Formats: sequence, C-alpha cells, structure tokens
Amino acid sequence: MTSLRKVKSIAALALLASALFSCQNTQEQADQNEYDLLVQKALIVDGTGGEPYFASLLISGDSIAKIDKDTTASYKVKRTINANGMAVTPGFIDTHAHGNPMKTPEFRNFLAMGVTTIFLGQDGTSPYFEDMKVWMDSVELVKPAVNVGMFAGHNTLRMMSGAKYDSVPSENHMANMEKLLANAMDAGCYGMTTGLEYNPGYYAQSEELNRLAKVVGEKGGMIMSHMRNEDDQFVEASIKELLVQGKYCPVHVSHIKVVYGKNKARAHEILQLLDSARTSGTKVTADFYPYTASYTTIGILFPEWAKQPYDYSQVVRTRRNELATYLRNRVNLRNGPEATLIGSGKYKGKNLAQLSKELNKPFEDVLIDNINPYGAEGAYFIMNESLQEEFLKDPHVMICTDGSPTMSHPRSFGSFAKIIETYVVDKKLLTLQEAVRKMTGLSAETIGVAKRGFIREGYKADILVFDPKAVKEHATFDKPMQLSTGFQFILVNGQVVKEGERYNKNRYGEMLKKR
Repeated sequence: MTSLRKVKSIAALALLASALFSCQNTQEQADQNEYDLLVQKALIVDGTGGEPYFASLLISGDSIAKIDKDTTASYKVKRTINANGMAVTPGFIDTHAHGNPMKTPEFRNFLAMGVTTIFLGQDGTSPYFEDMKVWMDSVELVKPAVNVGMFAGHNTLRMMSGAKYDSVPSENHMANMEKLLANAMDAGCYGMTTGLEYNPGYYAQSEELNRLAKVVGEKGGMIMSHMRNEDDQFVEASIKELLVQGKYCPVHVSHIKVVYGKNKARAHEILQLLDSARTSGTKVTADFYPYTASYTTIGILFPEWAKQPYDYSQVVRTRRNELATYLRNRVNLRNGPEATLIGSGKYKGKNLAQLSKELNKPFEDVLIDNINPYGAEGAYFIMNESLQEEFLKDPHVMICTDGSPTMSHPRSFGSFAKIIETYVVDKKLLTLQEAVRKMTGLSAETIGVAKRGFIREGYKADILVFDPKAVKEHATFDKPMQLSTGFQFILVNGQVVKEGERYNKNRYGEMLKKR
C-alpha cells in the first residue's frame, strides 16, 4: 500500500509539473506576440465604478488585447506610453450631442475634453433621409474624428411622413412614421428621440408617442426625450408622459433639469418619481450637463401661435400687443431680460437687458422686431445649482454636453472636463471612479453600445490617459469656444489622436450601428 501511495504521489507531482510547465510555456508563447501599443504602469479606472487598480494595457489593432496586473512584465511592442500612475479610462461617451459630421468631422471640441463617442439625432431632429443607411454610409466615408451613433428624430419623422403639424396624424401618416422609424432602426439607429417642446413634436399626443414607442421596443431600442415642459410646475407631468412610453421600451430624460426649481428637496422629489417607476419595472435613466444655463433657439420664448405653421408677420400685424405681453411675462418669469444671453446672430454675446438699453426699446420689442422666433439662439440662466448637483449624484444619471462644435455655450467645449475639474477634484462631489462610470460604462450599457465604455480585454481601444488634477475647462459664457486641456493621450479605435496638446491630422472614428 505504501508503494502504491508513493507511485500515485509521484504521478500526481509529475502531472502537476507538466501542467505548470505547459502553462508557463503557453504564457511565454503568448508573451512573444508583438503588440502595437503598451500603456505601462497605469491606474486603471475601468468604467464599472469599481476601485481603480494598477496594470498595463496591451493594444493590438483597434482593441485591448491584454490587461496585465504584473506591471513589471516586459513585452514586444511597437510603442510604449509610460502612464506612470496616471489615470487610464475608457474614452468618454456623450449621450446627447449635436453636430454635422459632414461639415465638422474633426469634432475637436469633443476630443479635447476626452469624448471619443457621440450620439446625434437629438431633441427630435435627425438628418432628413428616408433611408438612414445612405446618411450612415456618408459618415463612414468622411471618417469622423470620434465615433458617431445615431437616433431617429420624431420631429423629422413627422415631417417626412406627411403628418407635419397635424395634431392627430391620419392613419396613413401614422403608418408612414412607423415604417420610417422601423427602417431607421434596421439601418442601425439606437432608438428615437423626441423634442416635444419644439414644433412639430409639440403637437404629438400620447397615442402617437406610444405607438412609436412600441416600434422602438420591438426593435430593441430606447427613447430619449427632450420632454414637453421642464418648468417646475409641469416637469412631473412631462416625466409621467414619458414613463407611459416606458411600458414599451427603455426611456431616458434628456438633460434633466427643473426650470425655476429650487434646492435639493425638489431634486429628490423628481428622483423619487423615477425611482418608483424603476421599482415598477420601467427602465428609465437620464443625462445631465454641468451648467445652470440652458441653450436653445430664441423661439423657446415665443408662443406656439407665433411660430410655424403660423405666419409670423401676420401675427405681428394682427396680435402685436398680445405677443408683446406674452414675451414680457415669459422673459420676466425666466429670471428677467438679464438672464437671456444671445448666442448667435447679429447680437451674439449680449443679453436682452443690454439690447433694450442699446436699441432704446423694451426688450419684448427687441424680440419682435430685431430678432424674431428664428433669428438667434440663446443661453438662459434658469437653473438652481444645488438642485442640479443632486441630479448629478444620482447613480442612474450620466453625462452629456447637449453641445456642438458651433454652439456658443461652454457646455460644448467644457462639460466633461468640468465634471473632473469641479466635481471630482475641487468639490469632491464624486469619486473619480463614480465620475468615469457616468461618462463611460453607464452610458454604454444604457444605450447598448457594444464593446465600448469599459477597459476590458476584447473591447475597442477608445482610451484616455490623464492626471485628473491637470484637466481644465477653459470655456466661459464670454468665450465659450475655448478647448479643454489636460488629457495627455487620447486613443480612438487604438490610434493615438491626441498627445499633449498636439492632434493627429488623421481621423479614426467609426459610424456605430446598433445590431
């Protein structure tokens, strides 16, 4: 028996030694691979919200090939970036962006603040293409500097279907909308957006929105909504309208805010409404930009009866006094003429109070005669900072810019840098891993972006290397188009597109499509 035990023991040891040798040999073979890039000795903040850890990243082609927590290991590589303890994160994902890849494919405003993926088609407006595949193919040919994902815009669907400004679309027009939406989803759109504060979406009723939500749900997408009214007394009703659509597909509150709302308690009331919906089984999320001024067309100040499809010149001739009274009350309700800053056109950079003084006329007459509903865009200082910061802390709220390369609002150039500089480093409202999750993994999971948003083997190498304390937002309301700084290296699909403050002249973004 003793001899038998010895034989078995020797055999077991031999098998173990063979296994160890085999593993070691396999490891040595694997380490003989040549990688395109080694990001060495990095503090990995992986997008999950979990604790950071030190590791080296090995990149082959457009993907992360290996994550090695043994930072002393050596590899055969074409290039090495010594991260030296700097944070290495997934590239940021902007869930709500604007812009035209055909006109500004460089998208430098986004890249400079670490954004490597943007989602367009917001607020109900998308490219006017009945076959969205044609537009997507054009984006692929242009090769934008960032990855671009697309949503189908409800307002655009209304115009293309023939429903236009009808309060209740005919069955034929409704069927056209459903078909256009289904085709857009099949082409690769991630869902539909609504802009119910804008025309023609303003005219849509619940039955129409719910029918479209069913199409989105059947295609595995989601609805992002610039809701019908974000004012304090109407915001809950607007959320409830969106939550009904949540019976058919996941729903998302775009740029969550409470206009005129005050203090933390009000934020908690809104968040509780969303939490209750989740408890009942509705998938609902939101995004947020870190500024207390919104930005949109000046038409937001005008009544519906003074905008398309109505004849503005006729309204001015026949209802001028009524229009002036409406505008005066509306602007005063929105914190007065000082709180409306013109962001485009002839009067860019001046607020309504300044224009009233310069032109020697009441601000409502400036709006009627000198600007009109389509003559400018504006920034509106209408939000409460403590209330908005409560939204930021909620685990279901992610980050967006609601900006573009041409928009005169600092959010277009500074949002993601401001999250790090102000809310992680200065105010310490979020930990770095919490902030990164809100800008990467949470966004990817919510929208359904494959192989992005996390530092994981096999995932696309959209990667940032930076010292959080070096990240700076430079955009202001006076000078809104100043690029952010501090992201030492930015990779898009495995290619270094920014090193220090030098940008690669080549572009490596892709047109993303939901599968």
